[in-house]
Amino acid sequence: MRYVEAGGTRVAAIGLGCWQFGSKDWGYGREYGETTALELVRTALDLGITLIDTAEAYARGASEAIVGRALGDRRAEAFVATKFTPAAPTSARVVDHGRQSALRLGVDTIDLYQIHWPNPAFPLAPQLDGMRRLLDEGVVAHVGVSNFGADRWARADGFLGRPVLTNQVHYSLLWRKPDRGNVGYAQANDRILIAYSPLEMGVLGGKYSAEHPPPGTARRRNPLCLPENLARAEPLLATLRRIAAAHDATPAQVALAWLVRRPHVVAIPGASSVAQLRHNAAAADLDLTDAEVEELTAESDAFRPVGGLDTARGLVRRFRAPDAGED
Repeated sequence: MRYVEAGGTRVAAIGLGCWQFGSKDWGYGREYGETTALELVRTALDLGITLIDTAEAYARGASEAIVGRALGDRRAEAFVATKFTPAAPTSARVVDHGRQSALRLGVDTIDLYQIHWPNPAFPLAPQLDGMRRLLDEGVVAHVGVSNFGADRWARADGFLGRPVLTNQVHYSLLWRKPDRGNVGYAQANDRILIAYSPLEMGVLGGKYSAEHPPPGTARRRNPLCLPENLARAEPLLATLRRIAAAHDATPAQVALAWLVRRPHVVAIPGASSVAQLRHNAAAADLDLTDAEVEELTAESDAFRPVGGLDTARGLVRRFRAPDAGED
């Protein structure tokens, strides 16, 4: 496992995203949260994966509780991250929710506590005041944000009066928006960018197509899983498959390797099985050539998803259609 160091903190380049823990939206089955999820966390630690990311919003706190049970006596091996949902985010509410998350996780200190989404209806300063109180009380060790632009991330830094260590954002070969600000901010300020949905819910694994779109409620909500967009992504997917074959790897591993090759960037893919987790972890040590990186970047630059109106129509059609893959 390769590690990334910034702001005096060291985390694995590949982490474990726990969005699916306790949720039925992924179609993994009712037993996943109480069996596979526990094994995933423990195997992740065995593999040197330190960053375990969850949120109070994931399955209404169930994901945090599952992570806490899975850690057990191995808590010291993990860098535990969770998130506050900023509905009416007063300073007092931030503090209260941080304490509740620590209880669900069964930890004295949350390694990284993040504001899950920016809430433009409420000022940012009180939220960071609550975060500062949690830092002073020792309930959290580091503060992060999620889905913030680079300018808002910088403002959060100022309000906290200390480094806001991380920003967790949607980032992948099919979603390059962070390249327009957040990646550079992390690199210039000794921070970490955490990439969520780095495999686009399995699309970058290369097994889905316009004729065979991915199943499950969560994926049905993702515009990139629309048949129209899968067709447009096919040139990139074909390149992933070809480069993967040259390295005796999988397309998903190549997609992750391209992402974490960037300085100060780590990725938190989810996993439906221990086998998939092992494949994700191995991606951290996959060495792509400069030419391969350039080719993937060029194909990524060329990808253009369908427009907003067509996306809305496609999602309506998708939800009206039966899905034999759902549990």
